[in-house]
Amino acid sequence: MKGSRQFCWSVVRRTLYVSPKTQVDTSTVPSPRDTSVLVSPPQSDEAALYVHWPYCLRRCSYCNFNKYIPRSVSHSAMRECLQKETETLLNLSQVSRITSVFFGGGTPSLAQPATIAAVLETVSQHAQLSKGAEVTLEVNPTPAGMSKLKDFVQAGINRLSIGVQSLNDEDLRVLGRDHSSQHALHTISEARRLCPGRVSVDVMFGRPGQSVASWEKELEELLCVCDDHVSLYQLTLERGTQLFKQVERGELTLPGEDITAAMYRSAREVLEKRGYRQYEVSNFARGGAVSEHNLGYWRAQQYIGVGPALAAISLCGPSVWPRGPRALRAPLSGSRSEGGAHPDLGAGRVDERGPEVRSRHPALPASESPGAVSELEEVLVMGLRMVEGITHQHWEMFSPSDDLHAFFGQPGDVQELQQRGLLILDDRGLRCSWEGLALLDSMLPTLLVQLETHVLRKGQQRNTMCPPSQHREGRQAR
Repeated sequence: MKGSRQFCWSVVRRTLYVSPKTQVDTSTVPSPRDTSVLVSPPQSDEAALYVHWPYCLRRCSYCNFNKYIPRSVSHSAMRECLQKETETLLNLSQVSRITSVFFGGGTPSLAQPATIAAVLETVSQHAQLSKGAEVTLEVNPTPAGMSKLKDFVQAGINRLSIGVQSLNDEDLRVLGRDHSSQHALHTISEARRLCPGRVSVDVMFGRPGQSVASWEKELEELLCVCDDHVSLYQLTLERGTQLFKQVERGELTLPGEDITAAMYRSAREVLEKRGYRQYEVSNFARGGAVSEHNLGYWRAQQYIGVGPALAAISLCGPSVWPRGPRALRAPLSGSRSEGGAHPDLGAGRVDERGPEVRSRHPALPASESPGAVSELEEVLVMGLRMVEGITHQHWEMFSPSDDLHAFFGQPGDVQELQQRGLLILDDRGLRCSWEGLALLDSMLPTLLVQLETHVLRKGQQRNTMCPPSQHREGRQAR
C-alpha cells in the first residue's frame, strides 16, 4: 500500500516514452535494454491539474511530506506565483481542456479562498474548465478550516477531502493533529451540507495501541456520519519523524503486520456491507462518488502540476520554488519526502529568460531516469492498484506489439501468483483478486522483475538478429 516510487508533479505534459522522432537510427547497435517493444501513446489535448499549497501550521508526528511551517505567509505573492505558473504551463502544454483540479498540500485549506478563485480563473482563461469538472480541496477539520468552507465552495470548489485520520482524541494527540474528534464531526456535517455526495474522509489505521475491535468500532461510528467516499490509509513509520523516534525509543508500539492485515480485511468487509464499493487499494465509494482526479493518475492519464513541490519548470526566479524531490503518499501511494529550501516568495517574478523546462524527474538517480521501461513500470504499479486492473486495450497503448499475456502469461513466479488465486490474467486484462489486492506490495517486485526480464529478452533477440555489417555501420554512424 505504501510503495516508495517518486513522481514529478510539475511536468508540462505527460509524455510517456520516447517519441519515434527521437529514437536512434535502426542501423545503430541496440542496447540490451532495448525498448522498441514500447511506444509513445497518443497525446491528448486534455489533462488534470494538481495545485500544491506547501504550508501547514504544525507538523504531524508521522509526517515527512513536502511542507513548511512559516511565521507568516505572503498570500498575495503565493497567489501571483500560482497564477503565473498555471498560465505558463497551460500555454506550454497546449492543453485545451482541464478535466479536474485538485488542491493538495501541505494544508490547502489554509489558503485564502481568493487564491483558489484566482487559480481557477486563470485556468478558465487559458483552457476549458467545464462547469461540472471535479474541483477538490483537501481540508484540515479545524474550526478555522470549517469556517471557510462556504467561501471555498463559492470560489469554485465542489468536492472536499477531509483529513479526519481518527475519531479518538488521544490518538489525534499522539499523531500531532491540531483538531479534535468533535471538530472532525462538525466539519463533515458542514461539508456534506455544502457539497452533498461529494465529500471524502481520510481515516488511518495501524495507529499506536490500536486493536482490531477498537478500529471496527471507530469505523462504524465514522460511517454513521460520513458521505459517499472513504479513503483508508495504514500508518507507516517514516524515518526522521517524531513518531519514528518515539517508536525507536520504545515509547510507542505499532500493531504488528498480522493485526494491520486483519484491520484492513475487516474494514473492507464493513464498508462493503454499508454499500461502499472498493475501486482502488485505499478508496471506497457508493453511488458512483469516485475521485475522478485520482483515477486519472492510476490510469496513466496526462496531468499538469503547479506549485513548489518540485521545480520541473522554473517560473518565479531561480530560488522561489524548492528544488528537492517530492514523492507522494496517497493519492499516488508513495511516501513524501522533505523538499528543498523554504519557498521565498519575495522574488515573485518570471525569470527574464523565460521558463526553464527541466527533466521530468530531475532528482532521480540514473537508474530511475525516465524511459520506456520505467514508465511502463508506472503503468503497471498504478494500474494494479485499481480493482478493475489494467485492460488489454490500455496496455496496448503503451506496448502494441507485446500484450499482457506476452509479459505475464509465461511460466514463472507471476504464473504462480495466478495459480494461488492472487492475480488474474484473462480476456479482461490483468488485475488482483480480492485477496491479492491486500498483498499487492509483496507481489509488485515479482511483477516488475518479470516485466524487466521480458524487455531485456526482446532486446537480446533484436541484437542477435542484427547483421554484423549493421553493427559496423552503426559504430561509424555514431
